Amino acid sequence: MITSSKLKSVDFYRKIPRDLTEASLSGAGLSIVAALTMVFLFGMELSNYLAINTATSVIVDRSSDAEFLRIDFNLSFPSLSCEFASVDVSDVLGTNRLNITKTVRKYSIDQNLVPTGSEFHPGPIPTVNKHGDDVEEYYGDGSVALSSRNFDSYSHQYSVLVVNFYAPWCYWSNRLKPSWENTAKIIRERYDPEMDGRIILGKVDCTEEADLCRRHHIQGYPSIRIFRKGSDVKENQGHHDHESYYGERDTESLVAAMETYVANIPKEVHVLALEDKSNKTVDPAKRPAPLTSGCRIEGFVRVKKVPGSVVISARSGSHSFDPSQINVSHYVTQFSFGKRLSSKMLNELKRLTPYLGGHHDRLAGQSYIVKHGDVNANVTIEHYLQIVKTELVTLRSTKELKLLEEYEYTAHSSLVHSFYVPVVKFHFEPSPMQVLVTEVPKSFSHFITNVCAIIGGVFTVAGILDSIFHNTLRLVKKVELGKNI
Repeated sequence: MITSSKLKSVDFYRKIPRDLTEASLSGAGLSIVAALTMVFLFGMELSNYLAINTATSVIVDRSSDAEFLRIDFNLSFPSLSCEFASVDVSDVLGTNRLNITKTVRKYSIDQNLVPTGSEFHPGPIPTVNKHGDDVEEYYGDGSVALSSRNFDSYSHQYSVLVVNFYAPWCYWSNRLKPSWENTAKIIRERYDPEMDGRIILGKVDCTEEADLCRRHHIQGYPSIRIFRKGSDVKENQGHHDHESYYGERDTESLVAAMETYVANIPKEVHVLALEDKSNKTVDPAKRPAPLTSGCRIEGFVRVKKVPGSVVISARSGSHSFDPSQINVSHYVTQFSFGKRLSSKMLNELKRLTPYLGGHHDRLAGQSYIVKHGDVNANVTIEHYLQIVKTELVTLRSTKELKLLEEYEYTAHSSLVHSFYVPVVKFHFEPSPMQVLVTEVPKSFSHFITNVCAIIGGVFTVAGILDSIFHNTLRLVKKVELGKNI
């Protein structure tokens, strides 16, 4: 049987009677310093334990082959009309998607990048199959030649003015010319301009009347516009409210379209020139004309993780474009890769890795404005983007848990003169490597061990210092009394 006396024999911390100890001022001061040191070092250790500890490494991209990369963008073009603005995507694997509309939205803007209306053209422009009559010649002009001098007078004189804005060098304009003139003759015979006055067809040569075409934001040829008296409202910035015709261009189709425009306008009240909207059906070949010459394009596309390009250009399968009149100057509000991070997630990312998060939207706020003129005509703007993926993971219970991923990129831009229609190209090249940031949690046992080491170490060192100081004082006193050691 183990007695209490035997238990006392294994006591590591034997007590000295208080009467046998001696207190000193130096010991008290050193004790206070030791206590403060312990508190300070404990606080430092606790702060270090609570701090985030990360390890960074560069590895081969772990993305699967079926994984797509999302590209979000918000671009403003002060001189590119929404009527023909197209978003195209291509890559080195042969992918070539033209005029993406499902995930892209367009809004008309003015020269100051201010929106002038609701969403423009939610769907694609209808495909034109008949570009004119299958004849080589026509007999005389049936349409009225319009210019800056007489355009306004005609638009106010007739209830409906349908105008063909064309260019003599344009292939599609020349295909339309015979059917347009024949249609104008037929409409003249059915609706005498002098006696009826409800409708007349005109034409504008945009090589001769460049200012007039620019005023109505004509960028593709031929462009057929429908002006209704009373609804063509011009404001300070040249805003107007009329329609564009995107239907078939043979004589039969054009005549049928013109008939529908005057069907709801009674002959005896054509002077009022107001459109009767009762029982009106939606015509897919007729849509509102662009309010201004600018366009804001926003949305996203998904691409393979291989080198490729996002191209913004003026595109149409049934129109021609004058390269010298196309200006693709733009302002970048957003151009980023990967899932959009919320402000909360972005703050968390910066807390964990302060050096990340600064280049996920490198082009944001940048403007690439080219003054239109002979020197800067036919300018294509190209951006070269090199993308690096950063993945943030944490180790919990020996398992790797992905917190978030982010794509950052570098950007280099250049202006290139070309003989073709100017475009904006965003060349992107994902890196085959990725940055892996691993959050390494600290062991609580390691924290407790360090705390014990701090307390024991400070206590021991303070005891040694106190002993040295006390013995030194005793030695000094003995020397002063002349005693031998």
